[in-house]
Amino acid sequence: MTATPHSFAGTPEANSGSYDLLAETLRAVRLTGSVFLKARFTEPFGIISPKDWDPGTPLAHLRHVSIFHLVAAGGCTMELATGERRIVSAGDAVLLPFADTHKFWRGECLELAFAPDLFQAGPVKGMWMMDHGGGGEATRMVCGFIESAEFVFAPVFRSLPPLLVSNTADEKVSALVTSTIREIIGLADAATPGTELLLGRLMELLFAEVIRRYAAELPQSATGWFAALNEPVVSRALQLVHGDPVRRWTVEDLAREAGTSRTVLAERFNAVLDQSPIEYITNWRMQLAADRLRNADDSIASIAADVGYESEAAFNRAFKRVTGVTPGAWRDNTASVGHVPASISVHHSAQPR
Repeated sequence: MTATPHSFAGTPEANSGSYDLLAETLRAVRLTGSVFLKARFTEPFGIISPKDWDPGTPLAHLRHVSIFHLVAAGGCTMELATGERRIVSAGDAVLLPFADTHKFWRGECLELAFAPDLFQAGPVKGMWMMDHGGGGEATRMVCGFIESAEFVFAPVFRSLPPLLVSNTADEKVSALVTSTIREIIGLADAATPGTELLLGRLMELLFAEVIRRYAAELPQSATGWFAALNEPVVSRALQLVHGDPVRRWTVEDLAREAGTSRTVLAERFNAVLDQSPIEYITNWRMQLAADRLRNADDSIASIAADVGYESEAAFNRAFKRVTGVTPGAWRDNTASVGHVPASISVHHSAQPR
């Protein structure tokens, strides 16, 4: 995603700092969307979708991936491995931010089918087909993904619930969400060559709209990065950090420019984000650096300077302290396998996927 989604224009949030911060953060984590499956299930049916995919199947090559299930017709019960369960129906957009193991079914199904075993090549490159069930009432889904370059401690995905459902019948859901879902389903049904790029952009737009609505509806007692968008002190501080991550911030400087005291700033950061301002600054710099190491050929010294470190040695120490590996090892590993190796641990309070 290289530009601010048009969805934000003309909304009450469009002139607020929270809007700018959300849009800039989405740009920084490089969202890429796509539709990968058009499915038809007939009652009774039951499907289990794994967290990990075998090499060669859809999604196996992706980095951080979130799944969207768009219910075009019918409905089913969806359940996460944690036991959280939702009944979804036509018009629902189901977001699974971590693509964890989940299952869905309708009717008396004696055995769950393993999703990767059911994939069939479709008429359009990159879009697979699935047709499964007992021959009764049909449920149709279009499934897409959002891939992200978000590193394991960056804020967006880790602040979302494991299951997020937007119901287009709900008056609180914007018309843009409804129309985007309708457009995605229509293009997927048409399966016309050349629609891949448009479908990808629509998935990115849908993701941005769904999480914007989620953030706007959080209660005041909520915590996490999206709650920070609604907390005046923390939000002002985050805007400053994201606006100038290279600056050698101190807590005193950040508090002064955010219009508060050092004590209040530290208290609000700990209460809402469960970390100190300096920890947040360091982690965000490492997100920016990790992305550059993955996607650019710039020298490590150049990247270090661009994220606010006067020396390559200081940057190397900070990067290893946060990630457990040196910047060179990170670059070599991500270049060789296309994603973060499972062996790389993260030395941070936020838990990885």
